[in-house]
Amino acid sequence: MNISRDVTLFIHFIFDQLLPPLLRDSKWFMWLPFVILFKDKAQVFIDFKRKAPFLNENEFRDIYLDTASVHIQRETDINRECIRGIKEHLVGKKILDIACGRGFLINQLKADYEMTGADIIIDSKLIDEMPSVEFKETTLEDLPFNDKEFDTVICAHTLEHVQDIGRAISELKRVTKRRLIVVLPKQRPYKYTFDLHLHFFSYEHDLLKLLKPRKEGYQCSILGGDWFYIEDMLE
Repeated sequence: MNISRDVTLFIHFIFDQLLPPLLRDSKWFMWLPFVILFKDKAQVFIDFKRKAPFLNENEFRDIYLDTASVHIQRETDINRECIRGIKEHLVGKKILDIACGRGFLINQLKADYEMTGADIIIDSKLIDEMPSVEFKETTLEDLPFNDKEFDTVICAHTLEHVQDIGRAISELKRVTKRRLIVVLPKQRPYKYTFDLHLHFFSYEHDLLKLLKPRKEGYQCSILGGDWFYIEDMLE
């Protein structure tokens, strides 16, 4: 599937905001759209949230590999406003892009910054196309980097996927020296969703109780329909 982020946000609005929860959480109501979108992988999406807490790291990774053929195919999940916001708020020269995907941000930034990309699965094509960039295949909960190694860490459309979100946030802050930038979908929690999301952020307080910023050390806003969060680290 090749659907823009703007179209995806509109679809989410229809299903998440306008349908009553009684229907939105009904397996029988959601089964048909899942089959239309995901075909033979529909059952994987239906069962995902129930099974995810009990999966080990390899089993979790295998689900993403198994469903790769039905994932939305686009350059990036980041909307235009958030892309602009990221570029405007970078500090320093050494940048880490967590869940770098197809390398959209890295390709945009590598001429001016020392870029590192990390993801649960790294396409070998990225390594060939960008020999100047260091790529690491890793989970967010166990990053293979030193403390405060990067001036800016970008984590876009990632925390909603991780199994242990507390540990993931701790790792993000550990490797960040100056500024952490997080982009997240503004999405209501439902049992059956058109993605492999485990965590949902309807309101600002949902983010802040997890990210736990200093009172004066962060900015949180909505850009293009998604949450855009900046936190500056203590020197």
